Amino acid sequence: MNRTFAALVLSLMGWAGALVAQEQPVVVELYTSQGCSSCPPADDYFHKELANRDDVIALALHVDYWDYIGWKDSFANPAYTARQKNYARASGHRSVYTPQMIVNGKDHVVGTHPEKVEKLISRHSGQAGPVALDLSRQGNRIRIAATASRQQAMQVHVVRYKPEEKVSIKRGENAGRMVIYGNIVSDWKVAADWNGKAPLDMEMRVKGDAPVVVLIQGVDSGPILAAARLR
Repeated sequence: MNRTFAALVLSLMGWAGALVAQEQPVVVELYTSQGCSSCPPADDYFHKELANRDDVIALALHVDYWDYIGWKDSFANPAYTARQKNYARASGHRSVYTPQMIVNGKDHVVGTHPEKVEKLISRHSGQAGPVALDLSRQGNRIRIAATASRQQAMQVHVVRYKPEEKVSIKRGENAGRMVIYGNIVSDWKVAADWNGKAPLDMEMRVKGDAPVVVLIQGVDSGPILAAARLR
């Protein structure tokens, strides 16, 4: 193979990697609580407009720090509160709040501003990332394969969620409301550390038929570099 042809092949491979990255969906994390009076409009927008989009992986993480004001969130997990606080520390913010949306682990926005959320989704959907990710499933096992264009400290996250659930809130600030929640995160695991030096190829067992999401994210609440989903 002469040098000119080799250079052309490498160039095409680079373009192929960029195209794979561009086609990956944008991850939108919603931090919310059943006990937060400001959250229902964001929950409604998230459920109706984001949860079923193919170009978006929408993940609702219910936090527990409003449980004390009269209603315990039935989906809340202190691990999700910790994840939100880690984002706040990484971005230099001194506090957390609901409803908050975080787009691709980078941009933070109030969840009741759909127009700002949509602009961020559009901005991220046109960006090529450094990681190409492929996710497949056979029975109760998933295979995760990825390649990176540069080395850096990353983690492989495996997420499960419930597509929809209706909750009748009896007490607290939202007493009397019936709220339909979408894409409620029910499990979140860090499955592996990866530095991108060699291709990633791993398998793991999963239970049930709930959707599976895999994220490749920089350590210490860094940006989400790649995402894939199996519904």
